[in-house]
Amino acid sequence: MKSGSEKLIKQLLWDYNIAVEDAMAVLEGKKKQAGHYTREKLFIKILESYSWFTILQIFTPEEIKKLLTTSLVSKLRSPSLQKKYEFVRKRLQEVIPSAG
Repeated sequence: MKSGSEKLIKQLLWDYNIAVEDAMAVLEGKKKQAGHYTREKLFIKILESYSWFTILQIFTPEEIKKLLTTSLVSKLRSPSLQKKYEFVRKRLQEVIPSAG
């Protein structure tokens, strides 16, 4: 995760008593949960709350590629967001080489 993303995560969780450090640790894969949020649920909340350019201030394209699975995209509430992020997922698969 990029530095400075703490403020954006804090804004996202304004209505919950969840420590920003805990949420960051979940997103980085260092903790299983922060409050009721798993890594997947937190990433979905970010996708549904912020613009693409804001998301790029939080995550590197490589991190987004790793988190943005077909299964996750299908869980987005809005069909238009599903369509948008399925396109993004496919593009990231094309432009970022797989490890190994």
